[in-house]
Amino acid sequence: MSGRWHIGALSSALLLVAPLSSEAVADPEPLPAFATCMNIEIARYERALKRLREGPEDGFEIGETYGTEFCGTVGIVRCDRSEAPLPCQHALAETQDEMTAEVMATLPEPAEVAGRDGTESDALYPALWALARDRSAGDDCAGSTEVMEAWCEAREANRRLGSAVLAWQMARFLGAAPRATEAGWAQKPPPLRPMARPGSTGDTR
Repeated sequence: MSGRWHIGALSSALLLVAPLSSEAVADPEPLPAFATCMNIEIARYERALKRLREGPEDGFEIGETYGTEFCGTVGIVRCDRSEAPLPCQHALAETQDEMTAEVMATLPEPAEVAGRDGTESDALYPALWALARDRSAGDDCAGSTEVMEAWCEAREANRRLGSAVLAWQMARFLGAAPRATEAGWAQKPPPLRPMARPGSTGDTR
């Protein structure tokens, strides 16, 4: 099995979410909860993986941090719009670290996947597995204002989660990790509402 691996950039997520900020929109649209956003992203990954296994297609890309970064950014913006931004940001950081621990618990040791798929199993997965376990020796958020420190903690927690999810994606790609819904750290996302036809009242019943 082969595929192109793409690591998304945080700047892309910020550009997408920036128009959603309360300063840019007079009456902002409601944003999904962080867990709901992650459920949607994980389901999207599983659909992409299913399509690959049914028949590889040109331009296939799988394994990226963009979705996790986007959900983290949405979570931060959602907290900024809340009545208690700082407690919300701290809770968001804790939620992401809890999810990281749950994801890490499902990752197989590199030796367990060795020999499965050449470079992906013997070189790339061990590197991602090690990256997911890497922890900064110092407090990257120390010395900031209270507001910036809360924002920084949420962002750093998202970075850790992104590394763990990336390693999980590679393990799923290799058939060595369970679905997130089976492991319990993600749930099936709610069904998408059908879009109303132009000129209709929007009643989709």
